[in-house]
Amino acid sequence: MADEHLEGVNHRVEDVEGGDAMYEHYQILVDKKQVPIRIDKFLVNRLSKTRNKIQQAAKADCLLVNDKPVKANFKIKPLHRISVLLPKPLENYEIVPEEMDLDIVYEDDEVLVINKSAGLVVHPGVGNYSGTLVHGLSHYLKGLEVPSKPHHDPLPRPGIVHRIDKMTTGLLITAKTENALVNLSKQFFDHTIVRRYVALVWGDVKEEEGTIEANLGRDPKHRRLMTVFEEEDQGKHAITHYKVLERLGYVTLIECRLETGRTHQIRVHMKHIGHPLFGDQQYGGDRIVKGTVYTKYKQFVENCFKLIPRQALHAKVLGFVHPGTGEDMRLESPLPEDMQQVLEKWRKYVGR
Repeated sequence: MADEHLEGVNHRVEDVEGGDAMYEHYQILVDKKQVPIRIDKFLVNRLSKTRNKIQQAAKADCLLVNDKPVKANFKIKPLHRISVLLPKPLENYEIVPEEMDLDIVYEDDEVLVINKSAGLVVHPGVGNYSGTLVHGLSHYLKGLEVPSKPHHDPLPRPGIVHRIDKMTTGLLITAKTENALVNLSKQFFDHTIVRRYVALVWGDVKEEEGTIEANLGRDPKHRRLMTVFEEEDQGKHAITHYKVLERLGYVTLIECRLETGRTHQIRVHMKHIGHPLFGDQQYGGDRIVKGTVYTKYKQFVENCFKLIPRQALHAKVLGFVHPGTGEDMRLESPLPEDMQQVLEKWRKYVGR
């Protein structure tokens, strides 16, 4: 290993079911000839980050030397191993605030939790330069006064710390201050955020509960899709826990708890075990996977697809430690109307 080594930046900026945190993870081995210097000053020069960002990382225990949290004034020495976690800034898109109806579930001076609707893209990107949640939040937050305390600096733009797929509904948290942004990013990095989803999947799931552990990565043939990799050195480690909530004949209502948050994780994992999400156009759930050959059944399923022209997936529960008060927060969102209607149709079908 070289005397001075930057292992790299870990960008987890993906549309995810429960969202990988959006952060940069730097690991640095200090040169053996380095003179003692404050770690915040060292990192400002080394990473081209502001001193305030480094200090915020230290306050949130996101700045470590030899695997132990240190303060911003800690003096580094030769061969120290530095690890620092920083929220990843939004890409350099021009954000023109847009008025938007937001279903706000919870809000205070530091955080804002919304119930995202189907079809709403969270973050601007290629093909989505307007009409995203970031544009709507920018308009909403523009007129608010956020207290500016020494460790609660307001953000110039919404602090997106995770994402939900465009056609998935449910709870999503954003940070309103620098302190909240760093703190929440750390919670996602440590996998301490509680994320529970409700999904309707094809087939009668055999076990009452189970765990799917399979690496996920981009499909080499279809780059917009994810796939499972059997080889340990391919893809990213992903774990999904599930349990059956209700059996409805040819479909099953389940709850999924994410231990990791990879792109399309629930959708790909459930397809992997033979139970794609109902209505999922990308992963084979938008056709009849289980059932009979009778015309009436086919028409029934088609009517269900019309009620919910998307994957039947909802981010129902979100739990986190409040970045300001330290309080354990747990928020819940009711199932959206389209999922409720489809469930009622299946219940009546099974009842008949």
